[in-house]
Amino acid sequence: MHTLQSRPISRPSARRAAGARWALVAVAALTLLGFAEASAARSAPDAPEQAGPEVAVLSPNATLEDVAWIAGHWRGEALGGIADEVWTPPLGPSMMASFKVVVGDEVRFYELCTLTEENGSLMLRLKHFHSDLKGWEEKDETVDFPLLEIAPGRAVFDGLRFERVSDDEMNVVVVTEDREGRRDELRFNYHRVE
Repeated sequence: MHTLQSRPISRPSARRAAGARWALVAVAALTLLGFAEASAARSAPDAPEQAGPEVAVLSPNATLEDVAWIAGHWRGEALGGIADEVWTPPLGPSMMASFKVVVGDEVRFYELCTLTEENGSLMLRLKHFHSDLKGWEEKDETVDFPLLEIAPGRAVFDGLRFERVSDDEMNVVVVTEDREGRRDELRFNYHRVE
C-alpha cells in the first residue's frame, strides 16, 4: 500500500501544463488536417494563467521500480502516423525517453522525457521539439506531470497515464483540456518492438 503525501503546486504551473497538453493536441489536429506546418505549433496559444492560492496535489510514495515495466522500445499508430517511444531502464535515479511521430516519411515532432524520483514519489517531465529540434517550450520550461496514483501495471500522472496491457503491450493516455474546460483523452496503443 502506498501512502499519500501533499505537495503544493501553484495554479499558474498547473494551467501552463494544461495549456501545453492542449497545444500538443491542437498541433496534432492541425497537422492531420494539413492546415499548418510544424512551425505553426510554436505560436499555439497557451491557456491563460490565473493567479491563485497553491493547490495541494496528493502524490503516492513510489519509486522507479514501480514503473520499470515501462522500459523498452514501443511503437503504435497515432496522430495520423506512427508513434515511436523508447524508455531506458531505471538508472541514477531516473528513466528517460525519446518520442517521435512520423507521418509518411516526415517527422512531425519529438519529445524528450524524464521520469525521476522526487520527494518520495515520481515526476514526469517533458519538452517538445519541432522536426528541426527547435523547442516548443521556453529554454528553462518543462511540462510537468506529478504522480497521482500508482498500482501494479498502472501509473497515473496529472494529465497522463500508463497502462500495462501485457508484457508486450501498453497504453499511454494523454488527458487534454481546452479553454472552456472540456476534457478529452488521446490514446496511444503501443506494442513492444523487438
